[in-house]
Amino acid sequence: MDLIFGVCPVRPQLPAVGVRVGVGEVHLVGSAMKDLSPGDLVIPSPLSSGTWQTYIVKDQSVWQKMDKNSPIEYAATISINPPTALRMLEDFASLEPRDSIVQNGARSMVGRCLIQIAKSHGIHSINIIRDRVGSDEAKEALKKLGAKEVFTESQLEIKNVKSLLGDLKDPALGLNRTSGNAASLVMKFFRLDKSMVTYGGMSKKPITVSTSYFIFKDLSLRGFWLHNWMSSNDVTGCKRMIDHLLELVPDGKLKYEYTELVSFSDFHIALDKSLGKLGSHPKQVLKF
Repeated sequence: MDLIFGVCPVRPQLPAVGVRVGVGEVHLVGSAMKDLSPGDLVIPSPLSSGTWQTYIVKDQSVWQKMDKNSPIEYAATISINPPTALRMLEDFASLEPRDSIVQNGARSMVGRCLIQIAKSHGIHSINIIRDRVGSDEAKEALKKLGAKEVFTESQLEIKNVKSLLGDLKDPALGLNRTSGNAASLVMKFFRLDKSMVTYGGMSKKPITVSTSYFIFKDLSLRGFWLHNWMSSNDVTGCKRMIDHLLELVPDGKLKYEYTELVSFSDFHIALDKSLGKLGSHPKQVLKF
């Protein structure tokens, strides 16, 4: 969506076909092809623009073969949200089982992936969601995915948020999708020498940091963009990461219950749902 809106730093030359993720079925292959056959499911790896089209012709090197048993909505979206969650968990802190992380925007797809991948590593997640209708139901849904604690933003408008954690360790890492005041709520949980990683700014508001966080807590603010990570790593490493994430699916360690398959003929409805114009809806996956 950021690419379509023009807020993503990567901007294809216009006119261009939108979107960088998706899953397709191999229709025809050249006579020398050995690795792919008609009927195979593939995704672009590394990511490349132009998946919103019926047919694509590209070299075999840009395609990664999917297990046919992988649900199509998993394969179509596996390249963005789960890798973002995994990389932030593994690349910014040396997390051990029973360690804790704290994140805002926990109802997002990345947030849900973070909860589940953290749980598969034995890591406890402390999660922050916005105050809105259905918050209680949202808390229960996230706990079913493996969230250790879920708080609304208003619950954290107290001086000592650590009193809410019981026996949980102080968070070793913070993850910020929302920015604005929600970023400050993440930082309230920190003690000394911790990092908050920002990967989104959904509130469209800046992060305001108290000077005391830097002086007395030695807090670090970092940023993450999956495009940069994939650009700096070899294709083989990216494909191994995708395969690892898909291996979590059969065991129920990574669930995509919050998706909705939509015919491309109804794309205008799907876009309105994605933009929140029609209330809260699952992630929209277009089918051509």
